[in-house]
Amino acid sequence: MAHAEAHAVTEGQPHKVEGQQHPIGIYLKIWGLLFILSAFSYAVDYFHVQGYARWGLILLFMILKAGLIVAVFMHMMWERLAIIYAILVPPVLVLIFVAMMVFEGDYTEATRGVFFATGEQASPAQPSPAH
Repeated sequence: MAHAEAHAVTEGQPHKVEGQQHPIGIYLKIWGLLFILSAFSYAVDYFHVQGYARWGLILLFMILKAGLIVAVFMHMMWERLAIIYAILVPPVLVLIFVAMMVFEGDYTEATRGVFFATGEQASPAQPSPAH
């Protein structure tokens, strides 16, 4: 009975909605930071960065932008640790498993190369007799 009385809304008092309110400034700062990271990403192409540096920078800026979007706009920064782990751990494990498959594939390719390179060479084909 005390539980029902504690949550009863009396006449004249509006029902309070509880929730988090974040200042708009946080969202504007993150939006600006996303704009700057996008500008850096485009600058990589503008300055003709090539090779691994190009892809490394593009991936770095992409991961930073994705992290900011998830943390702030999807409210992960304010969530409980269990929810963060439930959302972030599976993709990290998938990346670890992909890396393991890459190493295993490289090992398999190297092993096959060694095996087939050391095998006996087939003798050259005998020339066919002239008719």
